Amino acid sequence: MSWFRAPLFLLFASPLWAADSYVIGAGIETDSDGAVAGSLSAGIGLAENTWLSSAFAKTKVDLPRNINIDTIYADIEIDHWFKPLGLRATAAYWGDSDILDSVDYRASLYWRNDKVTLSGNYEYRDFSFDILRDTRLPGRDVEFHANGLGLSGKFKLGEKVDLIFSGIDYDYNVNLRIDENRPILDYLSVSRLSLLNSLIDYRARVGLGIDVGERRWSVDLATWKGEVDGRKTRSATLRFITPLGDRSDIDFGLGVDDAEGYGSVTVFSFYLYFYG
Repeated sequence: MSWFRAPLFLLFASPLWAADSYVIGAGIETDSDGAVAGSLSAGIGLAENTWLSSAFAKTKVDLPRNINIDTIYADIEIDHWFKPLGLRATAAYWGDSDILDSVDYRASLYWRNDKVTLSGNYEYRDFSFDILRDTRLPGRDVEFHANGLGLSGKFKLGEKVDLIFSGIDYDYNVNLRIDENRPILDYLSVSRLSLLNSLIDYRARVGLGIDVGERRWSVDLATWKGEVDGRKTRSATLRFITPLGDRSDIDFGLGVDDAEGYGSVTVFSFYLYFYG
């Protein structure tokens, strides 16, 4: 999963389809347990109703037993709206190649008009996991995959208010459930940015956005369940977007995670966007 495209969803939910238009974004996300993620993103209108975008992010998480994890995320995505149907395809890489990583392929078929957007989403994730890297035993690479099916959408409740939602459920070809005393849980019980928190059973999100002049406020509620340990996390995030000028915005986010695995954590994010 990718937290780094979440702010972009606010922009691309009503895509900038003009040919040669572009958006460039940069941001940072950190939490009260010291995890840090930095990201870059860009999108360009290739033609009328065709949009190409890409994102890159790097995450640093300090875990128990003096384990430091540096995670890379990168993707490329193309979107075309045929009026009223549209297609979106994404290829992505996520993880740390020494421990756990995945190559992901996502596809969406959506329907959109002036007031409603509905999207059916499919994701295939191909994982490689060195399951014993932090023990004295030899490492063992395990390969497995997951299929995800989901639904997302946006409803305009008025000229200045909209409701967005998304949800996805994953089916793995292996049983990943483990004993809670296994060392592997060290990779889980720190932060939403911890490496194995990419291995989820399901994820659901709902958000309400309000435009106040040129500014935007939004509240997002989310929940997800870990596939490895079965623990649930609930999250609430408040976002505020305001212009910096005619062609730039600044986005602040403040959230709280209530996790069965790592307790209560405060999350702060900061993004800049530039348009052309």
